[in-house]
Amino acid sequence: MVVRISTASFEGIEARPVDVQVQISNGAIQFLVVGLGDKAVAESRERVRAALNASGLALPARRIVVNLAPADLPKEGSHYDLPIALGVMAAIGAIPADSLANFTVLGELALDGTITAVAGVLPAAVAANARGHGLICPADCGPEAAWASGDIEILAPRSLIQLANHFKGTQVMARPVPAVRGQDRLQPDLRDIKGQESAKRALEIAAAGGHNLLMNGPPGSGKSMLAARLASILPPLTARELLEVSMIHSVAGALAGGELSAQRPFRAPHHSASMAALVGGGVHARPGEVSLAHHGVLFLDEFAEFQPQVLDSLRQPIETGEVSIARANHRVTYPARFQLIAAMNPCRCGHATDPGYACKRQPNERCMAQYQARLSGPLLDRMDLHIEVPAVSAADLILPPPAEGSAEVAARVAAARAIQVARYKAIGLPHITANAAAPAQVIETVAQLDAGSTALVRDAAERLKLSARGFHRILKLARTIADLDNRPQIARVHLAEALSYRAGQLGRSQAA
Repeated sequence: MVVRISTASFEGIEARPVDVQVQISNGAIQFLVVGLGDKAVAESRERVRAALNASGLALPARRIVVNLAPADLPKEGSHYDLPIALGVMAAIGAIPADSLANFTVLGELALDGTITAVAGVLPAAVAANARGHGLICPADCGPEAAWASGDIEILAPRSLIQLANHFKGTQVMARPVPAVRGQDRLQPDLRDIKGQESAKRALEIAAAGGHNLLMNGPPGSGKSMLAARLASILPPLTARELLEVSMIHSVAGALAGGELSAQRPFRAPHHSASMAALVGGGVHARPGEVSLAHHGVLFLDEFAEFQPQVLDSLRQPIETGEVSIARANHRVTYPARFQLIAAMNPCRCGHATDPGYACKRQPNERCMAQYQARLSGPLLDRMDLHIEVPAVSAADLILPPPAEGSAEVAARVAAARAIQVARYKAIGLPHITANAAAPAQVIETVAQLDAGSTALVRDAAERLKLSARGFHRILKLARTIADLDNRPQIARVHLAEALSYRAGQLGRSQAA
């Protein structure tokens, strides 16, 4: 007799069905697990054996073979422990085999028989619901699985004994309740920043349209403070975006307590991060920072201190909104539609733009050019706003806090985003929620220019030698500025402001 238990294997954020087949037969006493599993799967034999012994069950002195089908699909992770254990329990008659027929099972076993949390429960729950299955998962992951559907049957036991008692009818488990992570009351506010009004304006525009922003300025000018407060003015995630973000974080094992949050992700990796850490990879092709920042913000402080090859690896995800990780035995694609916010100093010492400062090693202009040459032209071409953040004077610091804070700016940003969502939904593109994500052919249609704006953009394109990408990004930026003004048509003033944010890139490229 062969007992079959359904579980899942993960390819990116997709959960592929896996059939766990358990057979107990006469022969040499063995416990074999086959089906192209990794080291964690091979070690599950000892965890299952110890967990069953702790639960009062002993493995029969017979030949036990566990096959993970399809056999040519690589299996990774410790979440196969629970389906293997339940298959063995059903094979020896400890639980009814038919009670597991319509469940997808995943979970890791401790040596004392308790069931510990695993990654990927939310994608597994979504896939199980699509197949008409219920889900058996660890208790700590139950609140996460409950978000998949209100109709799916979910069992979230804490131990093998509790699960066995449930199937025997001696103990009933309640359905887990979806958990929501509370927002931090001490969230940074724009009211904390004194001065830097032009930088705040650029931050508002970037938030309203999902645009990439590069801030250049001396140390202590407030670049990191501005970036940290971007999250406070961004609109909350929509239901579709929340599901996408949560599935990525679930696969990465980053959903603490199974709690979901409507707040947009904000990732700030250190400048020593490797390419695999930033775009994803490693032995098991895990999601990187660009995917963990999906529908949120990726903040790269000390931008020029990152390895040039690491920074250039961002070019493709910025354009396509996804990242593909290819390995010898499989290929994984993760979503990566993020907003890039970068901050850097003008030179290595950071003071080349200070009045009267003279670099001791070489002229200021040459020092700045060498430092900024670490950034490639194609990467800079993908930055929509380039702003200079000057040092804050003592006179600004002693002033009282500004009257306008994050709440007021967030209201304007939300209104502009609502205009964009309605615009793209009306033309059959409901998945586009910000101007920065609009395709080039679409932005040419929605960016309605008047006669004065058309002449201005034509002259600017020739004078600034804009690439095709730069031209379309100017239109997207001008469209966002017009949305903040609640104007259906882009005026000359909107386009002029958008071009002013591009002039910073021209100056740096000429210096380099």
